[in-house]
Amino acid sequence: MNGHLEGSDDLMERRKAYIMSLRCQTACPIRNAAGYQIPVAKERSLMKIVVLDGYTLNPGDLTWEGLEALGDVVVYERTSYEQVAERLQGAQVALTNKTIIDAAILARATDLRFITVLATGYDIVDIKEARRRGIPVSNIPTYGTQSVSQMTFAHLLNLTQHVAEHAQGVAQGRWQRSLDWCYWDYPLIELAGLTMGVVGFGRIGRASAAIAKAFGMKVIAYDAYVPDSGDPEIEMVGLERLFRESDAITLHCPLTPETENLVNAERLALMKPTAFVINTSRGPVVNSADLADALNRGVIAGAGLDVLDVEPPSDDNPLLRAKNCYLTPHISWATRSARARLMQTTVDNVAAFLAGKPQNVVN
Repeated sequence: MNGHLEGSDDLMERRKAYIMSLRCQTACPIRNAAGYQIPVAKERSLMKIVVLDGYTLNPGDLTWEGLEALGDVVVYERTSYEQVAERLQGAQVALTNKTIIDAAILARATDLRFITVLATGYDIVDIKEARRRGIPVSNIPTYGTQSVSQMTFAHLLNLTQHVAEHAQGVAQGRWQRSLDWCYWDYPLIELAGLTMGVVGFGRIGRASAAIAKAFGMKVIAYDAYVPDSGDPEIEMVGLERLFRESDAITLHCPLTPETENLVNAERLALMKPTAFVINTSRGPVVNSADLADALNRGVIAGAGLDVLDVEPPSDDNPLLRAKNCYLTPHISWATRSARARLMQTTVDNVAAFLAGKPQNVVN
C-alpha cells in the first residue's frame, strides 16, 4: 500500500506547486560555478528520471509521487549491469542503490546530467569520471543513523543473550521437560562495565556510542579524521589499542582503500577471546576468510554481520558456516522510517539539482 511521505495531501499539493515553480524559472547556465551541468528551464519540464533498482527502497509500502512531480519517472525493480546503458538512454537523472554506474556506462549515457545514490555509500558510481563529465553525484547522508545503530545492538544483544535460540528451545518443548525452573544453553553476558570499541566516529558511530553508554559500557573510538570525540567520557585511541581492549567492536567506517580488510587476521589476533565483532558498515571492511578462521579457532567469541564483501553471498562464503557467526541480509537500513527519510531526501536531491543548486554532492 502506498502512502504519502509528506504526511498530508495538502503538503503534497504545496510540494507539487513548488516543483512547478522550479520548472517555470528562467534558464540556468549550462554549467554552474562548481562546473556541473545544470538543466535549463526547457529541459526541466522534460526531465526523464530512471530508477535502476527501486524495489529495496520501495517494495510497495512507500510512494514515488514526490519524484513523479519532478519529471517523467521510470522505475525498474532491478537492473543487471548489461541492461544499465540501454535503460539510461535519454535519461537526464539516474537513481541507483547497488547498480553499478562506471566509466563505460557513463560514456554511453550521453544525456545523463545527474546521479543520486539511494544510500550513503557511493562506491558503485565512478565519481571521478562523473566529475570529469560535469555530472554531480549526490548521496543520502543521514537517513539511517538510528536504524543502523539499533541493528548494531540487535546483533550485540543476540550474541550476549541468545534470545532467538532460547525461544526456539521453548517452542520445541525444552522448558516443559526441564528438571529445573529455568535453563540456558549459552553464557549470558551483561554489557554494563564492558568496553565498546567504535571504529568510525561519524553520525552512526556516535549514535552507537550513545546507546553503549546507556547500557553502562565504557566507550573508546577510532577515526582517522576525528582527533577529539567531543565527549570527555569517550577516548579516541589507536586501532591496535582499540582491538586489544574492546569487549565488542562495532564498525561504522566507509569503504576506502585504507579501510578495506581493516579487520584481518593480524588485528583479530589482538582481540580478547571473549570479544565480539559487529559490522553494519561495508562488507569488505572485514576479511571474510580471516574472520571465519578466527571464529572457528576460538580467537574471538562471536560475530554479528549485516553486510558481506559480496551480496548476496555465494554458497562457499566461509562465514555462512563459521562458529557463532550470525548473519542478517543487509537490513539495518531498511526500517520503513529510514526508507521514508531516504525517499524524501532523494526527492529533495533531485529538486535541488533542478533548481541549479545540487546538494549532498560527493564529487
